[in-house]
Amino acid sequence: MPLKLLLAKLHLNRKTYYDNRSHRLNRLDKYAAVKGVIKSIFYQESDETYGYRRMHGALLDQGFSYAPNTVRKLMRQLGLKTRVYSRRTARYSSYAGPAGVIKENILKQRFNETRPYHVLHTDITEYKLTTGKKVYISPVIDEASLEILACQVSYSPNMKLVYDMLAELKHKLPKTAQPILHSDQGFQYRHSGYQTKLRQMKIKQSMSRKGNCHDNAPGETIFNLMKREKLNRIKISSLAEMREVLHDYVYWFNHIRRSNKLKYTTPIKYRNRALSLA
Repeated sequence: MPLKLLLAKLHLNRKTYYDNRSHRLNRLDKYAAVKGVIKSIFYQESDETYGYRRMHGALLDQGFSYAPNTVRKLMRQLGLKTRVYSRRTARYSSYAGPAGVIKENILKQRFNETRPYHVLHTDITEYKLTTGKKVYISPVIDEASLEILACQVSYSPNMKLVYDMLAELKHKLPKTAQPILHSDQGFQYRHSGYQTKLRQMKIKQSMSRKGNCHDNAPGETIFNLMKREKLNRIKISSLAEMREVLHDYVYWFNHIRRSNKLKYTTPIKYRNRALSLA
């Protein structure tokens, strides 16, 4: 319908129409400031991994108290959508027969520790480089803070890999710590040398039941996050490059990345706060 006829039908003055239109176009966006902060957090802090819940937590730290649904609406308006997908990632099985000593499953799926350095989890996963060669990653994660305390990588899932992991862990643990270290029944963890090193470090060993991934859920979770948030989004061609990528990821995960479980704070902040209250 022509504008002239529309205005006549609505009994609206032509000048009033254009004045109102001009006012609306020139009106400032009341969300302009927070939109800029959202974009900065999404691209710089989160590396495009935050959904609206973690974005809401990040905004609260910066003094923006918008409701979660408002944050979700603004992210949609900005076209910000996480590039992290929930597809399953390949798993590595290190069982390799019944040899070695199987330890008691102390945790029995009770993953509710809130004190840092009391319960730790470890596992091994494999990753295929662009050259076709496989590398094996061995981290240790603190159940309470989610802090990655150690992370080693090698071309082979041999005992040197887990010994290097334990050596790094030893430097990260307080001297008074006597944690439980939980794993699956991989041959590395049943090995007498590994179990001897744990006793020397005053670490109590716990093992999941054979073939039950739910018994080692925190270990599985860190691999899922690591692959979805970083490794599956880039191309890595060498062991040296993988070491550099993991070093950067561990720093980001511990110091910058906000966790839903930790009420949208970081592992390091959670750990420091928990220790100060102990």
